[in-house]
Amino acid sequence: MKIINFILLIVLVALVIFAAVNWQAIMAPVPLSLLFTEAEAPLGLILLAATGLLALLFLGFVVYMQSSTLMIRRKLNKEVEEQRKLANEAEASRYNELRIYLERELGKVVEKSDEIQQKVDAQLNEVSTTLNNKLDETGASLSAYIGELDSRLGNK
Repeated sequence: MKIINFILLIVLVALVIFAAVNWQAIMAPVPLSLLFTEAEAPLGLILLAATGLLALLFLGFVVYMQSSTLMIRRKLNKEVEEQRKLANEAEASRYNELRIYLERELGKVVEKSDEIQQKVDAQLNEVSTTLNNKLDETGASLSAYIGELDSRLGNK
């Protein structure tokens, strides 16, 4: 962009120098036809003024286009920011829903874990009771066998 501005500046300076060097020719009056009448006026000055007017119109058009583009850009930036806010809110909402869902599911897992723990505890108690009974029976049987052996050895 700076190169284009520099080139335009060089061209403008060259035109000013050209006009300054040829100022006498620009200001020389010549006969001009105005369709209905003829007049004598400096044609170079008229063309220079017309070129300046066109340059001003072009400059005004460029300023208008840039300002309208800038306004559209601001409007679009505002809309993008609004959409970003909506997206962030939606994302936060999804995170909250996911957190609630995970808490609910974790609660279910904990409940099932508690149920399973209770069943395992009940089965362990049952097995422990059965094992204690079997140990008592085995101890009683063993005592009976030892007593019987003792009485047999005592008889001999």
